[in-house]
Amino acid sequence: MPAPATAQRVRDVVEPLVSAAGLVLEDVEVVRAGKSSIVRILVDLEEDAVGGLDLEDVAEVSQAISTALDDAAVVGGEHTLEVSSPGVGRALTERRHFTRARGRMMTLTRTDGSPLRGRLDDVDRTAPDAAVLVLTPETPGVKGRPPRVGTPVRVPLAEVRDGRVEVEMGRLAEVSDDEDDDAQDATSAGQES
Repeated sequence: MPAPATAQRVRDVVEPLVSAAGLVLEDVEVVRAGKSSIVRILVDLEEDAVGGLDLEDVAEVSQAISTALDDAAVVGGEHTLEVSSPGVGRALTERRHFTRARGRMMTLTRTDGSPLRGRLDDVDRTAPDAAVLVLTPETPGVKGRPPRVGTPVRVPLAEVRDGRVEVEMGRLAEVSDDEDDDAQDATSAGQES
């Protein structure tokens, strides 16, 4: 039985392909599953990219990775390849994670263990060796009242253990309504002659 591939060997093969696709290789995991292996690869958009990772992009890079792994014979024996993007529940630990989450509601855990909840307004990247998160604290409103918004706080990334994006159900409805309005405007514009 061939030895299972190490994550580093898989990373060495796939990282150039992921970079060429304009993506970032988040993580590689190789797990033994009986007589076969599962190769899990997480990819994400680059730090300054806008929007979310498109499923077509994931499918394209997945095909390229599959072919490269087969050609390099890095994973011995049968294997299942899983290529995905990190979900909204992932821990934000690096500057690029926070940069991609600008505008989102989140909870930070500082290195001293204290939490801070608010909207990430910006990531100040002017210092060459550090970043500062600019977060506007928000306390949820009681019984349908609007949230209480505080004064923006600057938190050095070095003082943050991790952050978690919060899913805002109310904002999902706002975004959906805006998209419906845009689609209606586009449809109306297309009907004018």
